[in-house]
Amino acid sequence: MKKNTFLICLVCLCIFLFSGNVFSQDEEDLPIRPPFETISLIDNQTTVSPFKGTFNFEIQHRFSQIRELADLFGIYGTANTRLALAYGVTDRIMVGVGTTRDYMLQDLEWKYAIMTQTRSGKIPVSLSYYGNAVLDARGDENFGPEEEYRFIHRLSYLNQLIVSRNFAGKFSFQVAPTFVYHNAVPEGYRNANASIYFGGRLMVLGFHSIVFEYDQPLLMPEEDVYPNIAAGVEFGTSTHAFRIFVSNYNAIIRNRSIAFNGNNPFDGDYQFGFNISVRF
Repeated sequence: MKKNTFLICLVCLCIFLFSGNVFSQDEEDLPIRPPFETISLIDNQTTVSPFKGTFNFEIQHRFSQIRELADLFGIYGTANTRLALAYGVTDRIMVGVGTTRDYMLQDLEWKYAIMTQTRSGKIPVSLSYYGNAVLDARGDENFGPEEEYRFIHRLSYLNQLIVSRNFAGKFSFQVAPTFVYHNAVPEGYRNANASIYFGGRLMVLGFHSIVFEYDQPLLMPEEDVYPNIAAGVEFGTSTHAFRIFVSNYNAIIRNRSIAFNGNNPFDGDYQFGFNISVRF
């Protein structure tokens, strides 16, 4: 009897110790906290997706170029705005729609979180695929001679692989090779465009951060196309994020800013902008 009791106690002890190791290992292999506050940094997407069954609503606003005090450094000038709503189908899959003032752009977007950085370092980075299809909804007269017009001339597409890593819980950095294709472009521009994107977020005080983005075109057209540069500050809460920043491009949709940005950052072609993100 004593022998059986001893064996039972020994088995229970082994199970307890083994289960403790399993739970410890599982805890170490849990995903890190989201490296970015929301699904987008400034204009580019991040590796973060909405949780299953939740929405992310965004207002993205750009003032006109900073010129002079007469137009209050762009605030009184022509603005560009995008409204977007994204939904978490699962914790890994996101779908969304958006509408942008300039060029009356209507976009359908999707994202898939391929893998997520873990606390143990077993998975050292997060990797997501992002894509969109954008429709230019302006009148037919904006697409050349009537006899040459086709509906597909209105469409453009973007595909992107986003790789991010969080360092010590304070600094997150991401890189994204990007490919954009426009079915129709003005003379002097390319249908196919590629770029390499860099972006980062440095937490400086609680949920407040410094954010930046840089997007370098790789296939240069005949017309001058410049890199996209943006930097600003982000203020976050548990359900909201507000960013105010300066950028050298007015197009909010990456399909256009990568292919057509004619604002030279070395000539002071900058404008103010802000984003508001709400999660619910």
